[in-house]
Amino acid sequence: MGDNNLYDKLKDILKKTGGKYAILEDQVDVDLQLKFFEISNSLRKDKRDIKDIIQDVALLYDSKIDIEQKKKILAELSDSDSVEAYRELEKYVKLTDSELKQWALLAFQHCRIGLESKLLDEHKVFISTGLGGKDDKLRYFIAFKNKSGLGFSETQCKVIDNEFGFIFKKNNCEIEEIKYLDQYLAMIIIMPVDCELGRIVASAINEVNLYGDFLQIDYLITNVKMLEKNDIDFYFNKENKK
Repeated sequence: MGDNNLYDKLKDILKKTGGKYAILEDQVDVDLQLKFFEISNSLRKDKRDIKDIIQDVALLYDSKIDIEQKKKILAELSDSDSVEAYRELEKYVKLTDSELKQWALLAFQHCRIGLESKLLDEHKVFISTGLGGKDDKLRYFIAFKNKSGLGFSETQCKVIDNEFGFIFKKNNCEIEEIKYLDQYLAMIIIMPVDCELGRIVASAINEVNLYGDFLQIDYLITNVKMLEKNDIDFYFNKENKK
């Protein structure tokens, strides 16, 4: 599951920064995020003047310009802490529907956080995951399995809706979506950054199991990407072999 380890890491980060953080709300591929910050860090070593960067904005709209060059321009804009750069990124995000869309979204959000930190004179941690978040909460994909190995009955679905809904609401969490995939239950959840994932999910499972003891206590949770049924199959089959 790895949820306790994730909670401990987030708790440690928040402690070091005095609880000041900003969340990337958009869902952006994790590998793309790593590449973005890699390029951003390399450009920071020989940082250009903001006037020169702004002059290159026109190149973003030129179809003849190489995509890698455009990525560098967007990364430079994002790291400039400039209001003008912020406005240019905001405009580009709205206009582009190219393969640079996610890169531009990440650049825009990163610029926004940097600008806020500068204007408010406070350091914020930028928390970005593959599934993004909402306000001060992170998005997670969670999958559970019916002990019987069969699909969920109508009664079981009602129990799940009621008990998970109650426990999550009680802990300031939100269920965005519920899917039943044969013997699996998949949820997309919004949870506060500092909430104890393991405790909350375990509590919900225990409440559900008071009404028929049909849900396995092992579950899969990730904030990297949405998973398909074959991914869920792979995880639970691996767990069963342990």
